[in-house]
Formats: sequence, structure tokens, C-alpha cells
Amino acid sequence: METERLLLRQLNPSDAEPMEKLINDYDIASTTLTIPYPYPKGAAESFIQYRSEVARKGGGISFAIVDKASSGFMGVIGLHVDRPHNRAELAYWLGKPYWNRGYMSEAARKAVEYGFRDLNLNRLWAAAMTRNPASSRVMEKVGMRYEGTFRQHVLKWGEYEDVAYYGLLREQFLAGEAQ
Repeated sequence: METERLLLRQLNPSDAEPMEKLINDYDIASTTLTIPYPYPKGAAESFIQYRSEVARKGGGISFAIVDKASSGFMGVIGLHVDRPHNRAELAYWLGKPYWNRGYMSEAARKAVEYGFRDLNLNRLWAAAMTRNPASSRVMEKVGMRYEGTFRQHVLKWGEYEDVAYYGLLREQFLAGEAQ
């Protein structure tokens, strides 16, 4: 899939090395629930294999975010599909050199479109630690609505974190309410 500046394609084994270079960053790991720091050597390859298997079974897809101009790997965006409920969680991370340039909002718009148009989902949702307002802004920019904050909902590195939840329904997307 393409946007103005980006290519979103399924992760492949060649993404492991550039992924490990970008993701091994304290600031990225600190605001995500499952990314460890330091990022273990070889973990990207395992993650890519796991997400390929999930995609094969219809449980979602993870896309490499690639700069069209340079072909450089920038991060990952994915949908974790819950078929019994016809919904998916939108999850993402972006390498720090690409922050604050609108790349993630651009990628998220395309992933949302894919979820509703290609996967025919009824609902997409996403969550962010409240101390990561940039992630919440991405959700808002793609039309997701704030649905509430779960206080001290996750334990990250020994500290309880509040998590803000956002959602978007298919009918809102089709009515043009998503941006």
C-alpha cells in the first residue's frame, strides 16, 4: 500500500536488522507495553516470523513503514484482529529520527482504511499511555474518538501507567468522519 510519502508492506526477514537498530531506543520502549529495552539481539527476526504466522492464520498483519524516497525502514504498524468480534487493535511504533513529521499519521490513515475496506472490520481501537500524547494525537488525526482512560491499567518497568483508549466504527469511517 502506498501513501504520498510511504510504502506499507508486510514485514519480511530483511527488515530484522534495520528494525533492531531503530527499536533499540529507550524512548520508544518506555511508552509501549511490549517492547523491551535494551531490545534483545535476534528478537526482531522472531517478531517478524511470529507476525507472519499470525497473518497466515488471519489474526492480523504487521506492515513495515518504508520511506518511498529512500526505501529506508522507519517503523511498524499493525492490526491485531479479533475475528469473533470483527474488530482490531491498531498498534504502531516509529523510529525516533522520523518523529514529529506526520509519518505515523499518514501510515495510520492507510492502516485504518485497510482495516475497514480490505478486512471489513466493524471497529478499530487503539491505546496509548497518557504520558505519550503524540500517540493520542495520531489516533485523533485518523478520526478515532477518545473513549476513556483506564487509570493505572498497565505496569511498565515497575510503574503503573494510565492508558487512554480510542476507537472508530466502520459506520463513522464510511460516513467520512475519519480524516
